[in-house]
Amino acid sequence: MTLEQIIKKLKSQANPKNVAGMARFGINSKNTLGVSIPIIRSLAKTIGCDHSLALKLWATKIHEARILAALIDDHKLVTTKQMDSWVRDFDSWDICDQVCSNLFDKTPFAWAKAIEWSRRKEEFIKRAGFVLMATLAVHDKQVGDKSFLKFFPYLRKEATDPRNFVKKAVNWALRQIGKRSLFLNIKIIALCREIQKLDSTSAKWIASDALRELREKSQKLAKK
Repeated sequence: MTLEQIIKKLKSQANPKNVAGMARFGINSKNTLGVSIPIIRSLAKTIGCDHSLALKLWATKIHEARILAALIDDHKLVTTKQMDSWVRDFDSWDICDQVCSNLFDKTPFAWAKAIEWSRRKEEFIKRAGFVLMATLAVHDKQVGDKSFLKFFPYLRKEATDPRNFVKKAVNWALRQIGKRSLFLNIKIIALCREIQKLDSTSAKWIASDALRELREKSQKLAKK
């Protein structure tokens, strides 16, 4: 399929009601068509892997085209330059999460970018750092559990960020790392207790919410 055919296909599935609904969930409505994720995923399967086309789709600035770009791109061809360029374009939590969990976390640069981006000031770039931590915990089956300990100082430091999309990503990262193994579960629970003591409303919520899930998970992991 050509770029023009894909854009025509996406526009044919446009749904203004979906756009309004997405906006209520904090998704940027600018350049958004309201096409559902299942439709985008189905289109991605039809297209297949195509790095060049992915770059062209991203350049259109259309919300759904950018999600599609992440689904069809070849992670083996993604460079740090592309990652830094795309992350600067993030203007919505769903774009951030889709790109990080479907593409960026498969690259060899994901671990370094997780730390680098978690230290940035921009809300969605910072979120991307913690989303990578969360998705690496789920998807990277080859790395040892101790590798995740390098994320702990950044999880603790940024837990005081009051911005909604940042604190939810920090919470997500804590929960996913803590569910990976009993070893990490114990370590993350201890970290959450430290975070809970910080003089920050955001930190207290992040830690308390994560602990509810992590304590339940610890019982299941201990039985394995």
